[in-house]
Amino acid sequence: MEEFKIEPAQRVKSLPPYLFGKLNALKLAKRQNQIDIVDLGMGNPLEPTPQIIVDKLCEAAQDARNQRYSVSKGIYNIRLAVALKYKRKWNVDLDPNTEVLACVGSKEGFSHMCLAMLNPGDTAIVADPAFPIHVYGVALAGGSVVTVPLGNDQQSLDNIALACESHPRPKMIILNFPHNPTAMTVDDVSYFETVINIAKRFNIAVIHDFAYGETCFDGYKPPSFMSAKGSKDVGVEFSTMSKPYNMAGWRVGFAVGNKEMLNALATVKGYYDYGIFQAIQIACIVAMQKCDDDIDKQNLKYQNRRDVICEGLTEIGWEVEKPRGSMFVWAKVPPEQLQGKGSIDYAMDLMEHANVAIAPGRAFGENGEDYMRIALVENEQRLRQAIRNIKRYVQK
Repeated sequence: MEEFKIEPAQRVKSLPPYLFGKLNALKLAKRQNQIDIVDLGMGNPLEPTPQIIVDKLCEAAQDARNQRYSVSKGIYNIRLAVALKYKRKWNVDLDPNTEVLACVGSKEGFSHMCLAMLNPGDTAIVADPAFPIHVYGVALAGGSVVTVPLGNDQQSLDNIALACESHPRPKMIILNFPHNPTAMTVDDVSYFETVINIAKRFNIAVIHDFAYGETCFDGYKPPSFMSAKGSKDVGVEFSTMSKPYNMAGWRVGFAVGNKEMLNALATVKGYYDYGIFQAIQIACIVAMQKCDDDIDKQNLKYQNRRDVICEGLTEIGWEVEKPRGSMFVWAKVPPEQLQGKGSIDYAMDLMEHANVAIAPGRAFGENGEDYMRIALVENEQRLRQAIRNIKRYVQK
């Protein structure tokens, strides 16, 4: 008799081992042994959600009408709030009925958009390094990825255009500025407009991940893809409540732009979920209407933390450029400190010997090797502690 064995789907078996698995296991073991770990590995905001948002949630949750099933694409008023915000911040006109859709976090929306747009065997163009879901959302939809080196210059645009000529012709181009993990930014919409022209020439859709569109420093204001001429013709943009409003656990994001793409996403979501808890949606409306000052205050905290990390890492010999956006610092470790090790093993060493958790660059793609991503989630005192710990390890 054959041994009974349950086989998961090939799409699951084809995923690589989770690169953060060992790091998380070591972090947990150390904490169970009462060892203090300065955790800068994940972009998970530690500050509380603004109280006005929490109060609105509590009020709305008491209303029995909000305790029923909602609608998968979001109630009309939250879609209207998104449209008004885009007009106010980026001078973009959006129809809340057809050009805005609410998601259970932008990660869910992106993943289901891949499912809605890609057939098995289709390909998508993704920069390397990349936020993992930009690669594995495509893979889980049955597609494959054509990688190009990350950039924000003419060379990167030439690389995208060249990749569009590959066979089979790619179905999507995936962009992300401000970028996770590297914090790379673009100055204005001209970069997007060139991508749009490429997309139209090759009949390829575009997705822009704008998760850090409101997390910016030094007066820099990231341009929205939707501000570029012709953006609605070719693509959509995803944004999130998580980072600007410290609402990561609330799981609310948005997709805006091309009606056909959003309709396809709405069709998939209609089968998969009943939408976000309505009280949360109502609280999000208040956030978008009344919490711009809270965003500015949080950004100032991130900016000050960025300065602490960049100055500290520069002191110990790491190569780092001050980011203008995102909640991360992307730093290159000098070869003499790596001593032939890859970034994953080096991150394990920092956890083991310096009690500091940071994300190894290799977890984001081959071009991330030798780099580390540091999240600006701890206060300045804890960040200085992390720098001291790393410095002691380096000096050993």
